[in-house]
Amino acid sequence: MQTRQTNTSSHSSIDPSERAKFDRFASTWWDEAGPMWPLHRLNKFRIGFITKVISEHCRLDAQSKKTFHGLRVLDIGCGGGILSETMAGLGCDVTGVDISEKNIAVARQHAASEGLDISYSVDTAEALAERGQVFDVVLNMEVVEHVADLRSFMNACNDMVKGEGLQFVSTINRNPLAWFIAIFGAETVLGWLPKGTHEYRKLVKPKELEQHLSRGDFSIAARTGVAVNPFNRKMSAKTSELVNYMVAAKKR
Repeated sequence: MQTRQTNTSSHSSIDPSERAKFDRFASTWWDEAGPMWPLHRLNKFRIGFITKVISEHCRLDAQSKKTFHGLRVLDIGCGGGILSETMAGLGCDVTGVDISEKNIAVARQHAASEGLDISYSVDTAEALAERGQVFDVVLNMEVVEHVADLRSFMNACNDMVKGEGLQFVSTINRNPLAWFIAIFGAETVLGWLPKGTHEYRKLVKPKELEQHLSRGDFSIAARTGVAVNPFNRKMSAKTSELVNYMVAAKKR
């Protein structure tokens, strides 16, 4: 498996408090019954959205076992590698980066145990962009609500998508209902997430996200809201984007 050294950038959007927060969760990434269970459930839902959009955009046969072979994919903020491993299992050439050394250590170890060749490194979006890295697909999932400088981060992610490539962004809306459900409900009442996982001020409204994507010459190719059933914990698509939402954007 490939490894890389830690890389930093003079224009980093890292929030040190967020890095410390996810360092504490590092050992729980692959425990589907632990605090990361929402990401495992979300991954099962979002992979359907991702593969459908990629297949339609690239005019690929989603049923073929070789559909995604050779597709160069970046999983930014990869954590313990949940989504990276899924994409690698589809045949993609996956690069996973995260600001937490502990997360990357967990991701490397788990990928090795699964026999998956994924290029993991402790890195930032800005540093990758400065080095001229370009990908067919950038997966920017559940990250924008954790960065210190959203504009800098999104500019870097936008730059790393090749012409006519795709960027997927998944996050939480910013409004009273989103706070009540995604923060107060999920963290305080139900205990689905550790308290402090999200900060209301960092949540991103769809129109704000679209503005950042538009600056990178992207247009929205597909979008969906995400609903969570509190009884069976299953996730499904919904029209409303008032709480959780996901977009796929194509670079013109």
